[in-house]
Amino acid sequence: MSLLDQMTQLAHQAKAASRELARLSTEDKDAALLAMADALQASGPTLQAANAKDMATGAQMGLSAAMLDRLKLDDKRIAAMAKGLRDVAALPDPVGRVLDDRTRPNGLRLQKIATPIGVVVIIYESRPNVTADAASLCFKTGNATILRGGKEALNSNTVIAETMVAAGRAALGDRFPTHAIQVVPTTDREAIPALLSLTQYVDLCMPRGGEGLIRAVAECSKVPVIKHYKGVCHVFVHAAADLAMAETIVMNAKVQRPAVCNAAETLLVDKAVAEKFLPSIAAKLWEKNVELRADEPTRALLSSQLSTFNSQLKPASESDFFTEYNDYILNVRVVDGVSAAIAHVNHYGSAHSDSIVTRDEAAARQFLAEVDSAAVYWNASTRFTDGGEFGMGAEIGISTDKIGARGPMGLDELCTYKWLGFGNGQVRG
Repeated sequence: MSLLDQMTQLAHQAKAASRELARLSTEDKDAALLAMADALQASGPTLQAANAKDMATGAQMGLSAAMLDRLKLDDKRIAAMAKGLRDVAALPDPVGRVLDDRTRPNGLRLQKIATPIGVVVIIYESRPNVTADAASLCFKTGNATILRGGKEALNSNTVIAETMVAAGRAALGDRFPTHAIQVVPTTDREAIPALLSLTQYVDLCMPRGGEGLIRAVAECSKVPVIKHYKGVCHVFVHAAADLAMAETIVMNAKVQRPAVCNAAETLLVDKAVAEKFLPSIAAKLWEKNVELRADEPTRALLSSQLSTFNSQLKPASESDFFTEYNDYILNVRVVDGVSAAIAHVNHYGSAHSDSIVTRDEAAARQFLAEVDSAAVYWNASTRFTDGGEFGMGAEIGISTDKIGARGPMGLDELCTYKWLGFGNGQVRG
C-alpha cells in the first residue's frame, strides 16, 4: 500500500467515525471520557514501557535534556492526563447549542446550532500528553481525530490512543466508533502533505509547536489550518502608568514562564516616564538574569548601571523586534506616546497578546481599539491568554488567525454551525 493510500484509508475511516460520533449523546461522550481516564491511570506500566522505548530513541537522536523531559511519561504525568480527561467530561457540551433563533414574517423559524467540524488533524511535537488532551477535546465535541506527534513519541502516542479507544469501546460497545481516535502509524515526513491533501475527508488541521513546524504545515496543507506562528507579545508602559503596577506586570509577563507563547518579548516605554521607570525595571530584570536588547535612548538611560550589568545589555537590531525568544531575553524601546506604541506593535508583533499599562482611559481605549491582536489587555499581564485563564476549561491551542477561531481555542472553537429551518409549507415567492 502506498503512503497516499495509507493516509486515504486513515482519513476515510475518520470521516466515517465522525458521522457516528455526531449521533452520540452528551451522556455517552462523558461516560466514554471517564472510562478513558480510568484506563489511562490503570495502564501506567504499559504506557511507561512504551515511553521508555521513545526515551531511548530520543536519546539516540540527540534530543536535549529539556526535550527529553517533555517526552517523558511518569506516574504524575499519567495522573495529570487522566485528570484532564475527567475535567473535559465535566465541561458543558457545546454541540447542539442554539446560537441564534429567529422567526421570519412568513412564519419560517430559523435556528443556528453548534455542530462538530468533522475530521480534525492535530500535528504536534514531543509531548505525549497532547495526544490525550487533543483527542479528548475533539471527542467531546463530536470530532474524529487523526494525531501526528513527533517521531520520537510514536510508541507513547500509539499506546495512549489505543488505550482510549479500548476504554471507549468497553463503555459504549458498538456505539463507540473504533476510528474516532487514530495516530498516524508512520514517521515518514511525507505523510503530512499526503494527509493534508485529502480535502474530501479532512476538515481542519491544527498544528502545535515551533514556528518552523507550523509554517511547513500551513504551506503544504490543502485543508484549512488554524494556527499561530509565534508569540511576539508586548507590554507598553504609558506616560500615565502606575509604575509600581507596571513593574509587577512586566516581571510577570517576561519572567514567570519565558518559554511560553504569551510571554512578553518587547517592553515599550513612553519617553515621558522612561528616565524614571527604565533604571528600576532594568535592575529587577537583570536580577532575574534577563538580557536586555535595547534601543539607543534606553542604553543611554541605563549607562550608569553598566559597570554592574554590562554583559546583560546589548544593542537591539531590527530583526530582534520580530523575534520570539522563548528565553530570558527582552527587547526594550522608548516610544513617543500611545500612537507610536500602537504603530510598533502592529508592525513588529505577531497579533498574539499585547498590553498597555496606564491610568488614562482614553489612551487605554485607543490601544485596545487599534492594536490588531487576538488578545489586548489594559493593566494586566499578557500571560492571561490561555484557555484555563479565560474560563474555557481545557484548551487545544491559540489562534492568531482572523477567520474562524481567534485567541485561546476551547470546546466552542472546535465546533462549526448549521442552520435549521422549521416551516409549515412555506415556499419562496
